[in-house]
Amino acid sequence: MTEAWIPWIVVLIAAAVTYFSRGLGVLAGGRIDPSGPLFEWVSCVAYALLAGLVSRMILLPQGPLADAPLAVRLAGVAVALVAFYASGRNLLAGIGAGLVCLALLTILV
Repeated sequence: MTEAWIPWIVVLIAAAVTYFSRGLGVLAGGRIDPSGPLFEWVSCVAYALLAGLVSRMILLPQGPLADAPLAVRLAGVAVALVAFYASGRNLLAGIGAGLVCLALLTILV
């Protein structure tokens, strides 16, 4: 066997492992009750992780966001929440309004 075949073998093994795990997910997914306690728990954990990540981005930012003062970041969040609820829970409107507010306040401050 030449060395030229090694990358192809690695790719095939990786694909087999990936599709095997996806197949197991499909088999298990058909048996999970979406209104059951397990699904509800997974949903709660997902929301908790998302809330933790967003809180960390606001309170302990890294990169360019760290240059914006805390008051500016909190103002962006407040505007995003107000726009989200004022637009009938439109996620795009909330994100857009928060982004515009954060960008404008960062430039002005």
